[in-house]
Formats: sequence, structure tokens, C-alpha cells
Amino acid sequence: MQDLREKYLTRVNEAGDEATLEEVRLAAIGKKGEVALEMRKLGQMTPEERQVEGPRLNALKDEITSAIAAKKAALEDAALEERLSQEWLDVTLPARRGPRGVADGSIHPVSQVWEECTAIFADMGFAVAEGPQVETDWYNFDALNIPDHHPARGEMDTFYMHRADDDDRPPHVLRTHTSPVQIRSMQAQGAPLRIICPGRVYRADYDQTHTPMFHQIEGLAIDKDISMANLKWVLEEFFSAYFGRSVKTRFRASHFPFTEPSAEVDIQCSFEGGTVKVGEGDGWLEVLGSGMVHPKVLKAGGIDPDQWQGFAFGMGIDRIAMLKYGIPDLRAFFESDLRWLRHYGFSALKVPTLRAGV
Repeated sequence: MQDLREKYLTRVNEAGDEATLEEVRLAAIGKKGEVALEMRKLGQMTPEERQVEGPRLNALKDEITSAIAAKKAALEDAALEERLSQEWLDVTLPARRGPRGVADGSIHPVSQVWEECTAIFADMGFAVAEGPQVETDWYNFDALNIPDHHPARGEMDTFYMHRADDDDRPPHVLRTHTSPVQIRSMQAQGAPLRIICPGRVYRADYDQTHTPMFHQIEGLAIDKDISMANLKWVLEEFFSAYFGRSVKTRFRASHFPFTEPSAEVDIQCSFEGGTVKVGEGDGWLEVLGSGMVHPKVLKAGGIDPDQWQGFAFGMGIDRIAMLKYGIPDLRAFFESDLRWLRHYGFSALKVPTLRAGV
């Protein structure tokens, strides 16, 4: 027994590589190894002899197994040291940059502009409010003073949810704007109030500048002494910060059921060579609708219109993204084309801030 122990421990220590070490293991404790053969002899011994030889053989097997494991670890460490001594890496070199949008990820232009808008309005004291995308008929239309005969309530413009044949309740809708969030915020928080409502909205339309699902951001400010002058200041401050240059606005009288008076808002621009340049030239481009919140809308939100008043506005996030970053077709936003995203996407580390520039 002692001879076996010394024989295999010596061979383990002398093994110069893992292949040799594996040969030693098989010769010693493999199924046909010497230790295994000795264990088979236990069946021919008397019970008294087995009580002596059995533990000794098990101890020998455990000792050889431990020696082999230790030697294997030592050989692996030696191989690693050898490799490290022959290879080197300059960790001060900048990392190789893979294709953006595949290796390090890209931020979609809609997500980027969403964050840019949030940062700008937050600097003016607006909080972010959110709400459900599947809305009741009341929140989406009635509470906003939209009459039953209004074209927006037709199935050609709005996605209606299915109701059972015996269910007489008005069907839910996929919200056509984020204005229901304004009603819910007024009910929950009361006045004064200053919020923006970014989110997905849905309308039955599809062409170069319209898609069935798109992104909208609306704003609402309610106070006792608030006017269209405050609205104009907020919008001009926003557009100047967003486009990075002074941008003039022009208000044109319009009509919306939820505001009175109402105005379409144009921004100064020029049209040269098939491109739009914002903040220069003699042209004007319509970008949003706005106005003073209608008294009936304030009442629906649980706010007394005799004590409070406010302004509201709404614009398409996708639309202003197209204007700022020169994206010609709205449909490309939703086609999941990696080539497009590599071209128009943003670094995940480029977080919009007013100090760094949005």
C-alpha cells in the first residue's frame, strides 16, 4: 500500500502537463487503475481484513485524488503565467468602438426628443404627468367639450374597442391625444397646476407625415392670473432652447372644442433647397395648437372657472424630431431598420440637459 502511495504521488508531482496528469489518474484511480484493482480484492478478504484494508484504500484514493486536483490547478496557473509573460495589453489605449446601434446601443430619436422636451419644460417648472392609453369615451371626448357630432369621434379617425352585443355602454377608445391626462391631473391635484403630458396616441391615419400610432406632448398651466401672453412666452422659450437659437412664433386664430380662445402656432423658418431651417427667413411653419382652457373643461376637471384659468398646448414629438434632425419620412420611425437607427440614433450616454445643450 505504501509503495502505491509513493509511486503515484511521485508521478503526480513529476507530471509536466495536463495530458500526463490524466494518464496518471487513469493508471491510479481509473476503473482499471491499480487502486481500483486493489479494492476489488476486498471481496476475497475476511470481514476483519476488510475493516482494516477498506479505510486504507479509501484514504489512499482520496489522497491521490486531492494531489491530482492540486497539481492540475498548479499547471493551469503556470500556463496562465506563461501566457501573460508572452502577451501584453496597453490598457491606456481607448477601446475600439463598434458600430453604433449594434454593439453599444442607440437611443431612438423619439426617445431622445422626448427627454429633450422634458428637460426644457422641467426647467420652466412643469412636472410630467402620465395616464392610460386605453381611455373611456368620457375622458377622451366628453370631458374635453368635444360634441357627439364632432368628426374626431367617427370610426374613420378613432380606434374603438370592442363591446359585447348586449353591452350598451360607450366603447373605450385608444386615446387620440394625451388631453385625458390633463383632466385626470386636474381631478387629482386641483389648481394651481403646471404639467406636461408626453405619450403615445392613436389615430386611423397613415401617410408620409401621419402614422396610426405617434407621440404627442401636451402642456397645461392653471393659475389665477394666467394669459395668452404667458403661453406665448413659454412656447418661444421652449422652441429657442430646443432648436438652439432664437425662434419667433406667430399665433393665428383657430378653433378647438377644448380651448377658447384658440390659436394655431407657427414658427419662423426658411425653405431652401427642399430643407426647412428654423429660426431664420421670412417663412412660417405651423407646429402646434393651443389656447386658453375652455371653462367647461375646467369644470370637468373639478376646477372652478370663475376662480382659475389656464392655457394648454399640444404638439407631435415625432414632428419636431423630424424638423430638428432632418428626418424626411415619419414612417421610418417605426420600421425597426438598424441602418436608419445607426444614422439617426443617439449615444446612450448623451443625456439631454440644458447646461450641456439639448
